[in-house]
Amino acid sequence: MFRTAVITVTTLVCFIMAWWDVAVLLDSTAIPTPMETWNALWDLIENGDPMTGKSLSDYILSSLKTLLQGFLLALVVAFPLGLLIGYSRTLREFTEPVIEVLRPIAPIAWAPIFILAVNYTVGPILVVFIGIFFPLLTNVVFGVKKIDNNLMDAARTLGANQVQVFTKVMIPSSIPYLMNGIKVGLGIGWMCIVAAELYAPQLGGIGFYLSEQAVAGFWPGAFAAIVVIAILGIVTTGLAEFVHKRISTSMGMSNV
Repeated sequence: MFRTAVITVTTLVCFIMAWWDVAVLLDSTAIPTPMETWNALWDLIENGDPMTGKSLSDYILSSLKTLLQGFLLALVVAFPLGLLIGYSRTLREFTEPVIEVLRPIAPIAWAPIFILAVNYTVGPILVVFIGIFFPLLTNVVFGVKKIDNNLMDAARTLGANQVQVFTKVMIPSSIPYLMNGIKVGLGIGWMCIVAAELYAPQLGGIGFYLSEQAVAGFWPGAFAAIVVIAILGIVTTGLAEFVHKRISTSMGMSNV
């Protein structure tokens, strides 16, 4: 734990020093120094955004709301679908071609389509949904395929029906893989949030604040927004990692 903390702090200090050197050497207003960025961030925390009157917490809560809605939608769809695809070879053969065509498409590419073709409320949620859906789905399918067939045969031998095999064997065995997908998906979800809010300023999230500051040419504010997004991403994925480890430990399984 101590070694990890020391390495983390050292890496961050080196990164900040490199950032500072680049900003000074280039001497460009588009690349503020870490101190200028910190001052802009602290001003946002203390005084809010003078252009909209919103506080930092308003921006964060708006983005978190969209992220949570997209995440829950992806979880509700991807988890049971992943169980079925992983369990049924026939279903997997029919669905894999479609999945492999859609999965490589960057979720950000869907942002203008969903937001402009659907609406400014549901569209951003769908962008986040797409970003999180595929990591969840592929990890659950992989988890189900990794289940030892002898374990499932033993459950059937003891009298378990198909529903019981699903609930007592497949679901518990796939949860650690689901959590791994959640970690990856949340990171992608934050990228999707920023892209969605560029097209949907009505959401008033942190992505909108970023674009607002960039358009105004106030680069310290734009970089402050990037710092906030990075922190939010670290916190959410860190929380997922914590839950993942607790679940894996309680189930007596190693991390995947």
